[in-house]
Amino acid sequence: MTVELRDVTLRDGLQLTGKVLPTVRKVRLARALLRLGVPSLEIGSMARPDLVPPMTGTLEVIAALTPEELERCWVWVATPRHVEKAIAAGARNVQYCFSASDAHNRANIGRSTEASLDAMPAAVELARAAGGRIQLCIATSFTCPFDGPVAPERVLAIANDPRTAGAEDVVVCDTLGQAAPGEVADLVARVRAETPPRRIVFHGHDTWGQGVANGLAAAAAGADVVDGCLGGLGGCPFAPGASGNTATEDLLFGTRPDWLTPDRLAGLVALGEDLLAELGEPNRSKAAQGARSKATAFPWTIATAGSGHPASA
Repeated sequence: MTVELRDVTLRDGLQLTGKVLPTVRKVRLARALLRLGVPSLEIGSMARPDLVPPMTGTLEVIAALTPEELERCWVWVATPRHVEKAIAAGARNVQYCFSASDAHNRANIGRSTEASLDAMPAAVELARAAGGRIQLCIATSFTCPFDGPVAPERVLAIANDPRTAGAEDVVVCDTLGQAAPGEVADLVARVRAETPPRRIVFHGHDTWGQGVANGLAAAAAGADVVDGCLGGLGGCPFAPGASGNTATEDLLFGTRPDWLTPDRLAGLVALGEDLLAELGEPNRSKAAQGARSKATAFPWTIATAGSGHPASA
């Protein structure tokens, strides 16, 4: 299946944890993921560190990475000022995020959805002036923790709004992990057919156990990229009921991109295990569990994947 994986461990994965990783640890993890072949990463957020402590040090992470590495990295932003600060630190790719649901946008960003839309043209201009790329990220595209179901027409209206013109990608987010595969396929197909031509990214969570199924449904319906996180870590601190992201290991095992080998999957499993042990978090990846099984005749188990891993963190 031709779909790209973006790993969001360093942003959406870490932001719900109680531990702040040192900058050097974050940089090592980013480089290990890139060396293992992961096409792109989220490496942090410009959210206020006093509100989301695990995002402390994002500017330092950006500054530590090379321009070549940063070409494959994305930074979460919610205001033009965020874009300005990220670009000044060296970032070139920013994900401008707000919610389809006004109630969640106020809880997450502290302003109405309309205010976020009004500010987006300035964010686009700042990114473009620096030679960077900007994504339109629509959180709560399916359900809101405060207002309930979100109508597809609301998402389509945002994607078609002239104020979102200039975004190269549109990110459709199942923020709470409450969507079912049919809903995901329908919305992604409609975004593909009824909004300006752009890459479509699907960002899903595994709260109700549909994370991989939803990612595959999104890909089949036309999504170009799906987001995942090592070990299924993460969630939104301002969305009650949001749990871990869909595991990177599970999405990769299900989609089998050309660059993925058993040895590289073993390396990713090891990265996830080390990180989750350090954070004191459970590993929710079924593929990671499978890779540690005793089915030694299967080439994807760790025992038969080879003794050396291409990268470590």
